[in-house]
Amino acid sequence: MKILIVALSDSIHTARWLSQMTGKGWDIHLFPSCDGGYVHPDISDVTVHHSIYYQFQRGSGNVRKHGLPLPSLPAVFLCRRILDRYWPCFRVQQLARLINRLKPDVVHSMEFQHAGYLTLAAKKLCRGEFPPWIVTNWGSDIYLFGRLAAHKEQIRDLLTHANYYSCECQRDVCLAKVFGFTGRVLPVFPNTGGFDLAEVAGFRNEGNSASRRVIMLKGYQTWAGRALVALRSLERCSDLLDGYTLAIYSATEEVEIAAELFQDTTGIPVVIIPKETCHREMLHWHGRARISIGLSISDAISTSLLEAMVMGSFPVQSWTACADEWINDGCNGLLVPPEDPEIVERALRKALTDDELVNRAAKYNSDLALNRLDQRVLREKVVNFYHIVTGNNSL
Repeated sequence: MKILIVALSDSIHTARWLSQMTGKGWDIHLFPSCDGGYVHPDISDVTVHHSIYYQFQRGSGNVRKHGLPLPSLPAVFLCRRILDRYWPCFRVQQLARLINRLKPDVVHSMEFQHAGYLTLAAKKLCRGEFPPWIVTNWGSDIYLFGRLAAHKEQIRDLLTHANYYSCECQRDVCLAKVFGFTGRVLPVFPNTGGFDLAEVAGFRNEGNSASRRVIMLKGYQTWAGRALVALRSLERCSDLLDGYTLAIYSATEEVEIAAELFQDTTGIPVVIIPKETCHREMLHWHGRARISIGLSISDAISTSLLEAMVMGSFPVQSWTACADEWINDGCNGLLVPPEDPEIVERALRKALTDDELVNRAAKYNSDLALNRLDQRVLREKVVNFYHIVTGNNSL
């Protein structure tokens, strides 16, 4: 099977999806939806189609690269700026030519606003019959961007032209149909794959979850992330945090500053987990945590939420991330609005004082992971995903 993936080549989410396809003997091609010339080091066994790239970039040895290799990073940046200025449609035309030449069995664009729009533009240039096209919704692609005037018509056009649609949330299936999608909806499951549950069980601290004294916080303060609300909520219940450590990952600059002030004001020690921390180490952190907090105004199923559930950390998650499809509020986690520190504070006080709730949730989430997050099961679903599209299998 020959598959052309259009996706962010520097993304760990792309790398995790592709890792589920290794060892199948498939011919996998990756067209970077953002032409940065960088390939995530966890990506392997694919052919990557750059425009211009730095020939000495480190990475996996079995990534085959097409494009113009240059020995100097400044030369790469200069040439790319020239292309962007004088040939702004170059990447669209390059993708169209690649599809015409490669004739893949499947074209799969992962994420809307870069990969999806790019593939749609290329499709309109392609001659002859276009291959079966899967569009995959990431994060806020439709839930948030679908409400913005600058994107509404593009999303409608994208979904009108696509043959197959995949996403992580039943919520987004309904939204895709509202936007005019009439093709086939593929099975709904997490885009980033599952977990080796036997392996990650060894990353959890011994003892029950209520005995842990770490609080994990996703540190995004962006157009969607609301880590500063979480910090304010934690400050409001600092009377319960004696003996705890706050660990913040993916922290933006504003959050790092606010965290330093939080530590100075409350005396609660704060650890900023480096952004380059590997996935295994992040699981270790969740495995030490009593509570894992994630707040945003929009998301699909948050990977950090699934990590917390697998590692026995009690989730306090904004309801905007379709978390209600995984969390029974008040049973195996608490769902909160992303911008109300008073309600988040009340949820945190509950999670900090109700040991029975925390321990019961850890058991519930462990059972849920066996049913919905086992790496072996999800890998089979990914393989079946492409067989469905090529007509070798059926739902």
